Amino acid sequence: MNLETFRAYCLAKPATTESLPFGPDTLVLKVAGKMFALTGLDAEDFRINLKCEPQRAIELRERHPEIVPGYHMNKRHWNTVRVEQGQFTDAFVESLIDHSYDLVVAGLPKKVRAEWAL
Repeated sequence: MNLETFRAYCLAKPATTESLPFGPDTLVLKVAGKMFALTGLDAEDFRINLKCEPQRAIELRERHPEIVPGYHMNKRHWNTVRVEQGQFTDAFVESLIDHSYDLVVAGLPKKVRAEWAL
């Protein structure tokens, strides 16, 4: 997976928007206004920060050295996935994105989920 396919995959999800709130070098993807993924646009290698259930985050980090605690994020709830350093399939990276998106959607108030039909 590369930046273009990552971006397209995320933006195809319902109620997803993109922005650059931390400056021109960090792309943030949000569902109904809540962040679920971000990536640096100026990094030498492609990395994604994704939200993750804490126990699953630990398991992923133990299994894959390319998955580390989230850079500049709450390390209990976020992972940095160094995509280009791993042998990850697109399907695997998509499953990590889906998990992050689903966690954020689950945390939204029912009213917000209903407004966005999530």
